[in-house]
Amino acid sequence: MKNLKLAVVAFMVLMGTTSTLKAQKQPKVNAKKQVEATVETLRKLMLDPDSAKLSAMASDKLTFGHSGGKIQNKQEFLSSFLTGETDFTSLEFTEQTVTVSGNTAIVRHTLTGATADKGKAPGSVKLWIILVFQKVKDEWVLLARQAVKPPVA
Repeated sequence: MKNLKLAVVAFMVLMGTTSTLKAQKQPKVNAKKQVEATVETLRKLMLDPDSAKLSAMASDKLTFGHSGGKIQNKQEFLSSFLTGETDFTSLEFTEQTVTVSGNTAIVRHTLTGATADKGKAPGSVKLWIILVFQKVKDEWVLLARQAVKPPVA
């Protein structure tokens, strides 16, 4: 009986060691880097929109706020980029910070770009942006976005 208990304990220790080794061998996924890559993909899609890719990046519950007060849902957000209503000819995100808490990520950055929006003269824009992403399965999807105009210096 004593040998059986000893064998069970030895087996449990061995299994624990094996599990620990497996966990150590698997590369840890850096959530912050994933979010940064997702933001970069979004930036590129805002320059060169692709319906399927933009749709996959946005939550069905998306709320997309503009600096002028306009708020769009997912369908309106997609339509604005796909129809040229919103058309960036250059776009840069700077001063970016990423905070990840569980399955939620908050991104802040300064958006600077040139625009050629349908029906408007070419323009330029500089905005402060906050993005909220939610991890769904293994992907970060955009849940909310709000833009504000920086104060005039």
